[in-house]
Amino acid sequence: MVLLIVALVIGLYMAWNIGANDVANALGTSVGSKALTFRSAVILAGIFEFAGAVLVGGHVTDTVRKGIVDPSAFTGNPDLLVYGMLAALVSAALWLHLASYFGQPVSTTHSIVGAIFGFGLIAGGAVNWAKMGGIVASWVISPLASGLLGFLTFAFIKKKILGTERPDEAAAKYAPYLVMVVAFMLSMALIFKGLKNIHLDWPMTTALGVSALVAIVAGGLAFFLLPKPVKREKELEPTEEFDYTERIFRYLQITTAAYVAFAHGANDVANAVGPLAAVYAVQTTGEVGMKVGVPIWILLLGGAGIVAGLAMFGRRVMETVGEKITHMTPTRGFSAEFAAATTVLVCSKLGLPISTTHSLIGAVMGVGLARGLAALQLKTIRSIFTSWLATVPVTAVMTIILYWLATKLLL
Repeated sequence: MVLLIVALVIGLYMAWNIGANDVANALGTSVGSKALTFRSAVILAGIFEFAGAVLVGGHVTDTVRKGIVDPSAFTGNPDLLVYGMLAALVSAALWLHLASYFGQPVSTTHSIVGAIFGFGLIAGGAVNWAKMGGIVASWVISPLASGLLGFLTFAFIKKKILGTERPDEAAAKYAPYLVMVVAFMLSMALIFKGLKNIHLDWPMTTALGVSALVAIVAGGLAFFLLPKPVKREKELEPTEEFDYTERIFRYLQITTAAYVAFAHGANDVANAVGPLAAVYAVQTTGEVGMKVGVPIWILLLGGAGIVAGLAMFGRRVMETVGEKITHMTPTRGFSAEFAAATTVLVCSKLGLPISTTHSLIGAVMGVGLARGLAALQLKTIRSIFTSWLATVPVTAVMTIILYWLATKLLL
């Protein structure tokens, strides 16, 4: 029982750091573009992070918990698995705390996977190398995929809206369709094998039909509720037209911010509760199970810690993502957030612990490249890449040290 309480405290601390770093960078574009204030971003995250964590969060939890390290290797001594998972949580949480202090948006997925990898190495090589290879591949795929999608999304907006003679009218014309796309993607994420925790598992055809209906309703509401262009009695200044266009996309970016928060909760709550679920299973059953259900209260604990971390310690990372990579506006922020969340949700459905950080930074860079290389702050990007490269080896070494100390002192 003592170990379980310790695990809960450490798991909450890990979730707090995920909020301070990963959620902060996920919503940094919205705050940087002034689509959301810091306070409203926290409130939005509180709602949609919880929804994503509780409704869809179970998929990736299994991959992180038993995909990298084989629990059956510890059947004879379950306490070793407990010590290893606790060491992994502490290592990942400390690295995230340090990165957040310096405003570096590092990957929490990298942090916990690297930490568990280190545990597998020191615990007799119980590493699933095939699974680890697939995870490493996903780290490369995620920034490239989201970067390409962000580039294409913003290129479309530039051509069809910002580059027209009447960008305000073009924005009003295309905005409902963009809302429909976001609504369709989020609905598919919820319905298509997404709501296992409430035993809703519809086939693809049903999911497509319901999602299409949701998208049509959302598009219709957008058509009637979004502000219309000002009727002209005289020619407007170009800045007035662009101000209206960005105001339209401010509403759209709030929608995509909710979408990003949901996607993040679905994917990254596993980084906090995955190792915690393994400890819980051992402490409550005394055995190492190959497949253990994650109680909803553990998912809720992870969601609560994430939101608290964002509110208390998230400003520095938000400033880096929202202001120091490229100049952010609602049109650019919408493009980046839509691309990142789509990449994360698709990979979440595949059970890959994809990095929200890599997806978002890749998308932001893609949007920046759509405006030319000069639009990117290369010094900031180099700093971010350096912290990314350090994450896995640092957390792995920290876990090895903590696990060795735990076994020497407690066994």
